[in-house]
Amino acid sequence: MASYTAGEAGRGQLVDRRARRRRETIGEILEIATEIMAEQGVNGLTLAEVARRLGVQAPSIYKYFPSIMAVYDALFERGQAEHLEVLRQAMAAGEPGLDALTVGLEASGRWALRNQALAQLLFWRPVPSFEPTAEAMAPSEEMVALQQKAIVDAVTAGQLGPEAIKDGVFLVSILIKGVLTQAMANEPQLEWGQGRFSPTFPRLMKLLPAAYPPPARAERPQRRQGKAR
Repeated sequence: MASYTAGEAGRGQLVDRRARRRRETIGEILEIATEIMAEQGVNGLTLAEVARRLGVQAPSIYKYFPSIMAVYDALFERGQAEHLEVLRQAMAAGEPGLDALTVGLEASGRWALRNQALAQLLFWRPVPSFEPTAEAMAPSEEMVALQQKAIVDAVTAGQLGPEAIKDGVFLVSILIKGVLTQAMANEPQLEWGQGRFSPTFPRLMKLLPAAYPPPARAERPQRRQGKAR
């Protein structure tokens, strides 16, 4: 019985080592894929180049990913999860409402400029035939929910009008993606907050109350002055 237990333990350790090595190899593949996208464009990623840089034959990659689209999906999911955590932490540090939304989106922009290849895969369509799976999209849906909550908080606080609840999150996405598109196209080497484009973002966010005017506060009736006695 003791020898059986020892044998089971040994097999379990072997399985653990293999699982750990598999996770490590998958991580290496995704790191290499990110490097290739940064150098050659998101659509320039190939399994053959990944295999060459990993030092294996191309068919070996299929042990980990059945297709190039599966690699894109894994990159998408990992990138979305990383971006979501950055956004969540930044928003938690802000005041509920427009402040949390603004600081969260600035953190998002900072992350995007530091991870431009991944950001393009996440927020643009550089590979027209790629469609992320539901699992890979889950962090993105949570990201939108966080932004929507901040907009609801802004409406509740009287910072925005109730129309913002309907489509404010779409307008905000246009603002941040517009700034990032200009920054990546014209000043890709600069960090967030530098250059001509990203410094304008806080001012753009201040336009939201003009797009969704909060209800005017009812004027308090003036107290009538009593006659002096």
